[in-house]
Formats: sequence, structure tokens, C-alpha cells
Amino acid sequence: LEGLTKCLESIDRQTIDRGSFEIIVGDNNSPCGIAAVEAVVAGRGRVVPVLEKGAGPARNGAAAAARGEVLAFTDSDCVVAPGWLAGGVAQVAPGRFVGGHMFVIKPEGPLSGAEALELAVAFDNEGYVRRAQYTVTANLFVMRADFERVGEFRTGVSEDMEWCHRAIAKGLTIDYAAQASVGHPPRRDWEALLVKTRRIQRELYLFYKERPQGRLRWLARSALQPALLPSDAAKILRTSTTQGARAKALLTACRLRFWKSGVGLLQLLGRPA
Repeated sequence: LEGLTKCLESIDRQTIDRGSFEIIVGDNNSPCGIAAVEAVVAGRGRVVPVLEKGAGPARNGAAAAARGEVLAFTDSDCVVAPGWLAGGVAQVAPGRFVGGHMFVIKPEGPLSGAEALELAVAFDNEGYVRRAQYTVTANLFVMRADFERVGEFRTGVSEDMEWCHRAIAKGLTIDYAAQASVGHPPRRDWEALLVKTRRIQRELYLFYKERPQGRLRWLARSALQPALLPSDAAKILRTSTTQGARAKALLTACRLRFWKSGVGLLQLLGRPA
């Protein structure tokens, strides 16, 4: 709940008038219980209980309860910049949804290899928007009417990529809002990084399988993972906040790329991630 507290505090510090927006927390059976979540929210917004597990259903439940014309999505462990809402609302429009700037929050103390790697390579949302035509749902703005036209987030696949591509197929365009900035904490260690990677690997594989020549494209993606290590290394060396942990970050990058490659090939043979 510490992450949710920080998230809500950052939303309270927005530059736009507090009366012009509402906060809705979609909670799908948090282990701490909904009463604990409501105690943290403490009148700052509404908690919407959602029975189905997963980030997609939680977002869907919150969106269904929203009353505004614009929907702005973020994650409960994120910290949004004071100009986040103003920056996103300024660019979203009917027929156009928006992804904002993402950055990784540098933790205090010595960095683990996982933390240093994520500081360097995680959440290139500008690249996602401009090259891959999708945004992470931790920083997504869309008109309510457009969201209803496109439909809800799906579960089991990469919900952000799938929803954005579905939106574009329905005629919407995507734009990037540099002023709508959101920070996300890094994964603390290899185990936490692997939990995240396993989930994404499973969801991405199902996403690829639904696309034309998806299995062939997945084969190429998996086989080429080690070839991306020079790019990872360059980003690690360029990122000033990784200083003192660059060797650990490089080792973690090697481990992760070869894991993705091997597991990706096994998925084609029917082995789960």
C-alpha cells in the first residue's frame, strides 16, 4: 500500500484544479483487503471492487465507473509528475489517444543489477508510441467515447499493445505527450525482474500468435534476442544513474536476453514460459 499512497499523493499535487478530475482506484481482490485500500484512499477518490484478477479488468472496472469525458490511466505503484494531467489532457482529442513520458525512479542506496538495467532500458514509451504504435497503460489518455468504441482491455495478452493496435484498426491515431510524465519503480532484483518478464513473455506470445505469420515472427524475435545486447550495453553506459553498477547491469542484461531467447523458442514447442 506504500506505492498506492505515493501515487495518490502525486495525483493530489496536479497543476490543474482538483475539482476538475476524479480519482478511481480499481481493486481486484488485493491481498490486504479492500478495507485497507479504502483506508489509504481516504476520501481522495472512489474504490471500485473488481472480481476478475488482472490489470486489464481493474482498469475496465474503473473506466466503467468514471464520469469524465477523458480517461487517464496509471498504475498504483507509479508516481505522476505535477503536470501529468495537464500535459495529457492538452493533447488527447476525439479520435486521438495519447501516451506520455515514462521514466524509472532511481532507488536509494547501492543498485542491484536488475535496478541498474531497468534504469537504462525500461519504459522507452516515446519509442513505443512513435515506432510500435502503442503506449504502456501506466500512462494512457483517451476520450471516454473513444474507449467505449474500441472496447475494454483484454486479459491474457499484452493488454496495452493489443488495445492500442485495436484502437488504431478502428481509425484512432496515437500521439506522444512529453509533458505527461510518470515514474515507475524498478524491479529490485533478478527474481522480481523474472516474474515481470515471465508475465510479459506469456502475454506477448499469445499476442503474436493471433497475428499473421505470428509464429514465424516470434521465432525471429526469440532468435535475435542476444543480438540486442550491444544496444543494451550502449544504453547502460550512457545512463549516468547506472554508475557504480554497470557491470552488474551488463551481466543481468546478458542473462535476461538469453533467457528470453531460450524460453521463446521453447514456447514454440508448446512449453509454457
